[in-house]
Amino acid sequence: MKLITFAVPCYNSQDYMRKCIESLLPGGEDVEIIIINDGSSDKTADIADEYAEKYPSIVRVVHQENGGHGEAVNTGLARATGLYYKVVDSDDWVNQEAYRKIMQVIGQCVRGPQTLDMLVSNYVYEKVGVEKKRVMRYVHALPQKKIFGWEDVKPLGRSHYILMHSLIYRTELLRESGLKLPAHTFYVDNLVAFVPFAYVKNIYYLDVNFYRYYIGREDQSVNEAVMVKRVDQQIKVNKLMIDWMVQQKTLNKNLRKYMMNMLSMILTVSSIILIRSGTSENLEKKKQLWEYLKRADKKIYLTLKYSLLGRVMNLPGKGGRQVSVAAYKIVQRIYGFN
Repeated sequence: MKLITFAVPCYNSQDYMRKCIESLLPGGEDVEIIIINDGSSDKTADIADEYAEKYPSIVRVVHQENGGHGEAVNTGLARATGLYYKVVDSDDWVNQEAYRKIMQVIGQCVRGPQTLDMLVSNYVYEKVGVEKKRVMRYVHALPQKKIFGWEDVKPLGRSHYILMHSLIYRTELLRESGLKLPAHTFYVDNLVAFVPFAYVKNIYYLDVNFYRYYIGREDQSVNEAVMVKRVDQQIKVNKLMIDWMVQQKTLNKNLRKYMMNMLSMILTVSSIILIRSGTSENLEKKKQLWEYLKRADKKIYLTLKYSLLGRVMNLPGKGGRQVSVAAYKIVQRIYGFN
């Protein structure tokens, strides 16, 4: 039995996928690497097959018609045989020292008396041209060296969010949660770090800088100009998060607070991208998005609308929008995203 399945969605990834795959191979026979070639038109398929031929007991390849990142994640989950599951995007990689510690902890938890649902580790923004890399750590919010529950979690703070890059889930938990990402849609990473949380009971935090999140390519989905072009997909994911949040009636208080903060952050991102586009059409879409939340659950709407982020993103008039953008730029410079 494999300890963990790494799913590597690939679309025209020939220029960088080798670095990703090579960083995962040191896990040896304890890991399964599923490379999902999502309808690539370059040499991605050949490279994937090359690794599968060279490492037949570790690497598996799925060739499929293009369905987008979400569909590739779905495929990986459907095919996974590992006890745990993690998505590693093909332009990202993992740190080797941290990797060894991750595998040790998972092995210990598998042999222990408690079932581990989710392992959290740090991730690093590997931004092009930036010498000092931003590390997302959780040492002040999450207990260490033990399995804990949501009741033990302290507030994460406004600048810290547990994103997909931080997470390794128990595979069967993901299946039980019904996680199904929409096809041909970007920004579904946000659903991976949101939907399954209501099913997570036992958590372990390891303070190691495991995942290296590469950002800065002009064609990358998180590039601001690209996000403006794909804003309808961002809105789609945002609405799916709203729908899911509205369904959750019996969440632990700390978990509900985390999920509300996450929803607030995504609403903020959607709002600022719509404002930054500068079109009247997108300003109307911003208004409609907040009205969608209001219709879905007025209590959640009022909580988020009158939070600090909500107030900043909904200042009236052109001057208000300029203040919103200025605030966003300050946060952007501090934390180095996009």
